[in-house]
Amino acid sequence: MDFQRAHEIVASPLEYEVSYNGVSVWIDKIHADEKTATVLLRRSLGESSDVDISELKEEYLVH
Repeated sequence: MDFQRAHEIVASPLEYEVSYNGVSVWIDKIHADEKTATVLLRRSLGESSDVDISELKEEYLVH
């Protein structure tokens, strides 16, 4: 994912499916360096990690 898309997802009132290493996450915060973000694991809300934005993947759901 690129910085611009990550920023759009964080700013949006909609919920997007995003994964990090195959694990579903929420993007909590984009850092000023524009390369990293803090993500929260969906299955364990208390667990957070700082990750490279380039390693985030937007999942497209087919209905």
